[in-house]
Amino acid sequence: MDSIAAQDQNKSALNFSRPSEGLLFLHLSGNWKLDRALPSAEEFQKESDKGPPVTQVAFDAEHLGEWDSGLLTFIIKITNLCAQKNITINNDGLPQGARRLLKLAFTVPERKGADTKTVRPSIIFRTGDVTLNFWHSILETLNFLGETSCAFMKMFTGKAQFRASDLLSAIEECGVKALPIVSLISILVGLILAFVGSIQLRMFGAQIYIADLVGIAMARAMGAIMAGIIMAGRTGASYAARIGTMQVNEEIDALRTAGISPMEFLVLPRILALALMMPLLALYADLMGILGGMLVGVAGFDISLREYYNETKTALTLTNIGIGVFSAFIFGILIALSGCLRGMQCGRSASAVGDATTSAVVTGIVSIIVATAIITVLCNTLGI
Repeated sequence: MDSIAAQDQNKSALNFSRPSEGLLFLHLSGNWKLDRALPSAEEFQKESDKGPPVTQVAFDAEHLGEWDSGLLTFIIKITNLCAQKNITINNDGLPQGARRLLKLAFTVPERKGADTKTVRPSIIFRTGDVTLNFWHSILETLNFLGETSCAFMKMFTGKAQFRASDLLSAIEECGVKALPIVSLISILVGLILAFVGSIQLRMFGAQIYIADLVGIAMARAMGAIMAGIIMAGRTGASYAARIGTMQVNEEIDALRTAGISPMEFLVLPRILALALMMPLLALYADLMGILGGMLVGVAGFDISLREYYNETKTALTLTNIGIGVFSAFIFGILIALSGCLRGMQCGRSASAVGDATTSAVVTGIVSIIVATAIITVLCNTLGI
């Protein structure tokens, strides 16, 4: 023991002694810290394997200096080795702080289900879960629509709380800034309609009716639909992402705390902006689509500009244009509602913002298709 006491305290050392049969003493001396070369548990294993069988292990920390988690890691490894060999271990010789930490480490219960395999729920459970989620989604949507209606009622009475600058900013975002992408897509749609129609019309020598096909299709449905799909992917996703980010940053909670309704301050100006701009974007998309069809008719089928213009003018009626404008107005409301709804339903994590954005785009496009089907059936029923 005197030799142990004489060792340099700046070094960690491990020595063994066998004071009696079956008892193995581990003498710890020096500083047992992670920044030093600590003895390994293999030394203990080699010592316990040689000589008489070991039935009990004890520690002597009289000459132990400073220590940290390096000592605890060593003791845990020794404890695990002793458990494998059915050797009793006595920690009374360790410092009191080390004993408390070891007791805490070994008394923490294992998390239930950590080693269990994932069990796939039954189809009945999954069906019920989907049904409940669908029902909750319907209730949230109805609640959102009710709050939006109340916000519009307050706006008509002049009591709605939103800034005119926010409305103008939203109009600029979904109006002028959307013209380039609407122009490109609408011209391409007009080109496609003209090429597809020409395949059948040229069989009868009726290429002049390309102007009728493109003009009526764009004005009545395709202009509003394509503008709506573009705005659902551009503006609807933007609404969901912005409001969702505000939800994550607890800015919406701050608005409610300040006595400001998020429906009036955030949702109302966005719905107004998109409802006002969508009819104008649809008219612009109609014009771009007709120009795209004109390019095909004039360049590919020897139709003069005057002929194409006169045929388009004859084919188009205010009824066709009115149906397209009305459809675009409905699409604008649906896109804004979808984006704002998903943004308000967003969770409190970054991934939830992405999920809300994706859901807003899907909901907006599906709403546009369903609304188009309903409007088409109504128009056919009314004979217009």
